[in-house]
Amino acid sequence: MGRIKNKTVKRASREVIEKYFYKLTEDFHYNKKILDTVAEVPSKRLRNKIAGFTTHLVRRIQKGPVKGISLKIQEEQREKLFDIIPEKSKIQIDNTLTVDKGVLDMLNGQGFDKLIKNRLVAGKSLIN
Repeated sequence: MGRIKNKTVKRASREVIEKYFYKLTEDFHYNKKILDTVAEVPSKRLRNKIAGFTTHLVRRIQKGPVKGISLKIQEEQREKLFDIIPEKSKIQIDNTLTVDKGVLDMLNGQGFDKLIKNRLVAGKSLIN
């Protein structure tokens, strides 16, 4: 279990995320260098705490909504995930179903013969 961050670290981290979200990554060391350039932090220890919590929040934003962060950023992140549409679907649907003659007779007896379009009985196609 991690240590509890104080209000200063959390507030500073949220502000950095809202202003510079597109520069931040899931890498602590990279975020630490970005924080050096965009903010004036009085001590190295505080900078590292802010960078660590920022990295933690960036990872949480990738998974879903986070309380206290601007919804605009999170909506854009979610839209990026949904914009990726594969050219070929991973789900393949086969419209043919092979059944025995007895099953087909039973369905016809119950009045389901009008619902069946393509009929394959033991390898032979029966289309009415």
